[in-house]
Amino acid sequence: MEQSITDRMLSFIDSSPSAFHVADNIKKELEKAGFTELKERDKWELGSGSYYVIRGESSVISFRIPKRDFKGFHIIASHSDSPSFKIKENPEMPGGAYVRLGSEKYGGMLCAPWFDRPLSVAGRLVVSGGDEVKSLLVDVDRDLCMLPSLAIHMNREANDGYKYNAQRDMQPVFGDISSKESFFTLVAEAAGVEAKDILSHDLFLYNRVKPTYWGANREFIASSRLDDQECVFLTLTGLLDAEPVDYVSMHCVFDNEEVGSGTRQGADSTFLKDTLKRINESLSRSMQEYHMAVADSFMISADNAHAVHPSYEDKADPVNRPVMNGGIVIKYNANQKYTTDAVSAAQFKLLCKEAGVPFQTFTNRSDMPGGSTLGNISTAHVSLNAVDIGLAQLAMHSPYESAGARDPEYLSKVSRVFYSK
Repeated sequence: MEQSITDRMLSFIDSSPSAFHVADNIKKELEKAGFTELKERDKWELGSGSYYVIRGESSVISFRIPKRDFKGFHIIASHSDSPSFKIKENPEMPGGAYVRLGSEKYGGMLCAPWFDRPLSVAGRLVVSGGDEVKSLLVDVDRDLCMLPSLAIHMNREANDGYKYNAQRDMQPVFGDISSKESFFTLVAEAAGVEAKDILSHDLFLYNRVKPTYWGANREFIASSRLDDQECVFLTLTGLLDAEPVDYVSMHCVFDNEEVGSGTRQGADSTFLKDTLKRINESLSRSMQEYHMAVADSFMISADNAHAVHPSYEDKADPVNRPVMNGGIVIKYNANQKYTTDAVSAAQFKLLCKEAGVPFQTFTNRSDMPGGSTLGNISTAHVSLNAVDIGLAQLAMHSPYESAGARDPEYLSKVSRVFYSK
């Protein structure tokens, strides 16, 4: 029996424990669909067809050029990273009877849910191989380490609130003292290399608990990294299922959104602008035609949204109150933390109606500042009309988040319609 879109999405997330794995799994999906890889260091010679380019091994832009001269670009942007803990250089911290792993916070996360659950390590290694240096994906695919809580007997005020200290509290136990100097041996074995050949690494902790359905009618899902791999995968299916007509269809996945996007592969880099200009130039179009195309373009910034929490309903706006399984959330902010305005919201609502899917709206309480996402960062480099949307979820930035089981189909349908127009 064919898997549902939600099953496929959860499988994608489960196999993507780091942003590097996200990019690699996107690449696999694209190559199965006949996309051609481009290298930034090579000359691009493009025609109608399907292409992709990767920057920093963790950001991917894929696109389809229609058979006739295009009017502009239809772009959906999301991000590959999630809040986690990055393994430090020289990570082993022996002390007493145990060895812990030195880590530092990556992004803004809920710390408490990281405790008392099996964790492991994934990311990339840079290794020497003869006369060359190469990068390898690695996933230590077993329950490897743990952050044990301090017993209530030793902290009677634990349930009255606790301020976590990243250096003291958030260093996971790797093994007993006999495991000293074995971390990189274990990681190297998982990657199929020798520990002595590891030159450097970008490794992150990840939660080992598998995705699942829950609720009286299995109407909800829970998984790590729903923010933002849910949007990554579902909008990718829209690209793969659509056939562009008058616009270049573009699927953009940027890394480092959780830490400000200010990297060479982040939304605050030149990656999107460089790619747009190279498409235009490769098709022998003038710079004036490029600016005309950008002016006739549209971006959907897809990053998950907050559902109203049943125990904290007062934290939500009195009127704009998204719920899981209620449809795609259009996000608004008067201070332009989101790109949505009246024009882009109207256009997106029409897309939803054409796709036959419900939509809902989100704004913060007027006395509660919210976060932002990659939409307004990207449009600072490429000025185009844009809307911020997402799927409603609970426990955002926890290592195990919850969302609606029916919402994934809605986003996949809207993406397909958007890319087909």
